[in-house]
Amino acid sequence: MKFLTLDVITRSLREVGSTVLYIVVGAVLLELLVFFLWGPLGVFSQRVDRRLKFLGEPIRHLVSTLLIVGVAVFAVGAISVGRKQSPVAPYWPLAAVAFLVATFVSPNAVRIFRGQFRLPYMLIAPAIVGLVLLVVYPLLWEVNVSFTNLSPKHFKSPDFVGLKNYIEVFTKPVLKQVSFFPVFLRTVLWTVINVFFHVTGGMALALLLNRPLRFKGVYRTFLVLPWAIPQVIAVLAWRGEFHFEFGFVNIMIRRLGMAPIQWKTDPIWNFVAMCITNIWLGIPFMMVIILGGLQSIAGEYYEAAEIDGASGWQQFRNITLPLLRPVLTPAIILGTIWTFNNFNVPFFINQNELETSDTLVTALFRSAFQYFNLGDAAAFAFVLFGILLVFSIIYIRVSGGLRGVYE
Repeated sequence: MKFLTLDVITRSLREVGSTVLYIVVGAVLLELLVFFLWGPLGVFSQRVDRRLKFLGEPIRHLVSTLLIVGVAVFAVGAISVGRKQSPVAPYWPLAAVAFLVATFVSPNAVRIFRGQFRLPYMLIAPAIVGLVLLVVYPLLWEVNVSFTNLSPKHFKSPDFVGLKNYIEVFTKPVLKQVSFFPVFLRTVLWTVINVFFHVTGGMALALLLNRPLRFKGVYRTFLVLPWAIPQVIAVLAWRGEFHFEFGFVNIMIRRLGMAPIQWKTDPIWNFVAMCITNIWLGIPFMMVIILGGLQSIAGEYYEAAEIDGASGWQQFRNITLPLLRPVLTPAIILGTIWTFNNFNVPFFINQNELETSDTLVTALFRSAFQYFNLGDAAAFAFVLFGILLVFSIIYIRVSGGLRGVYE
């Protein structure tokens, strides 16, 4: 607490206050723009739209895409204007012009600028400003950082290095000794093991709780507790239970007549300890989601199946699983992303910082905040984002889990 001086507190409050002030001022300006310029913009966009109908729908939709790209490039360029090392700084005025043009020639411009949409856009204006300042701006700043050699050595004047950081993610060690692909395979193994037990364990408990059962509410309460406890507290408690001499796990192993396990220093057992902790933490979430899906299935399906002589397994395979698919698909995607990006469990259970137990997320943290390779870490983060995006798209297409939502 000796570092928490009055000056530090004052500067922190000033930064928070300035951010809130920017959001309020931006929201007010956007409200005024929407209120006073909505009509003129609508008339202008209608005239432009009538004149550009000869372009055809595909070209006008292409212009709509240009709108989004223009916003992104304009924002990054505006952030980095005056910085010679920025890859987009020389082009930000052109991006601004493209943004303004695309706004009015978009095929959706006429519908957007109609008067009846004024109030909804005014209501969401504060949220838009907040998201731009707190989410979009940091994200685009991170994109810019990933193309530079930003580090404590080059903090004030980082140089533009192009795709060098992205190449080094795959060609150089992401930790002190371990390269990207061993850590990636370990992270995939970690994700597959945890999600498998989350889904199977959650499914088993949900099926049990969906049956007529006395004190069902009490059981649900106790089973949800691991998910309700703050994750950091739960993980630190588990780390204490894996202590070699005083941990509950080794005490029980000794009473069974077996030798105690080096949970924190042995690479394999440390990874097993991570999996045990995360499985215990993740099963309640899947149980709640699956139980909600089971309760939405009408009982008439099972009654008809019983009349036809279907066994319990046949009912589960042909009724329960297909009708749970719209629920399971987003739950599995979320569980996969959360497990893949899980930081607390691998970081705190791996108390001795074994590189053989690090996942991609903990490796990213060490690269950024222990080795201070900020440019490399930014590129590393976008590589992880790309991996999860590709997985989500492929899984949704292959499983067809969201098909029932739209059909």
